[in-house]
Amino acid sequence: MEHFRLSFIVTALCMVLAFLWAGPFGIFIALVLGVLEISLSFDNAVVNASVLKRMDERWQWYFLTWGILVAVFGMRLLFPIVIVSAATGIGFMGVTDMALNDTAAYAQHLAASHTQIAAFGGMFLLMVFFSFIFDVEKEVHWRKIEEKLVSWGKLESIEVILALSLLLLIQNWLPEEQRLDALVSGVFGVVLYVIVDSLAALFEDEEEGKAASGSIKKAGMMSFLYLEVLDASFSFDGVIGAFAITQDVVIIMLGLAIGAMFVRSLTVFLVRKGTLDEYIYLEHGAHYAIGILAFIMLISMRIHVPEVITGLSGAALIAFSVYSSILYKKAQES
Repeated sequence: MEHFRLSFIVTALCMVLAFLWAGPFGIFIALVLGVLEISLSFDNAVVNASVLKRMDERWQWYFLTWGILVAVFGMRLLFPIVIVSAATGIGFMGVTDMALNDTAAYAQHLAASHTQIAAFGGMFLLMVFFSFIFDVEKEVHWRKIEEKLVSWGKLESIEVILALSLLLLIQNWLPEEQRLDALVSGVFGVVLYVIVDSLAALFEDEEEGKAASGSIKKAGMMSFLYLEVLDASFSFDGVIGAFAITQDVVIIMLGLAIGAMFVRSLTVFLVRKGTLDEYIYLEHGAHYAIGILAFIMLISMRIHVPEVITGLSGAALIAFSVYSSILYKKAQES
């Protein structure tokens, strides 16, 4: 339980703030949002753990402390306000006032920005999925089809080619007035992934070769930034979906803060306990869940997909990967 001590402290603090803001009902809604965030983000925790285990303890601590501030206040409160401000032309303070005092209008503006949010987040997550599937250095394959897909990874920039091709197909499926927004936002998601991933790989190579002073710090910083962008991509749909439960942005922030904190604690727990090594296919299941989430986000630009489908599909894939890992372990021991 030591890994979750801070999460329980944050939860207690959020419960107090929720009560002061909206009474007992505020506590209930915050807890519901927290549970929803945790259930939808387990795959996020697993993928985070696969990156975090390559970081030193100092950057792991930054991820659990400063990273949570970025995740909660930055991505789940300030960034949606920035999106609404950019989409409507209303100043940042004006949107902030709207979020606090006219939540219905704020929720409407945020929902109107769904195409850009889904395109950006969906394409970034799709790149995460493709990069794992086509990784030629990956030695463990969950299914035989993975071995064939890895051979495709020898093609230069296969992930970018497939992602952009899919984006072009999907944007043609959208209403004409949404196509440009989807295309620009989706391309930006791909570009951002390539930039962050390339810089992280560059600094990791320097670290291994001791080619540059301060490379270890830079590698940790780029991995930290990568995790924050990944978390942002996961959080976009959650923020919009939370408005289906309540339009109180303060309660939404508090509820999602609880979930985000537990996801981070779970990430550190997976790293400390070596769970990814024990359950050999768990990382695979998480990446397939991310792939499903990416497709759902892209499809949601035209068709609404209930959050329960998103959550259950990801949970099913992760559960199956754990089951497969157990069978593999028993086969190796026999």
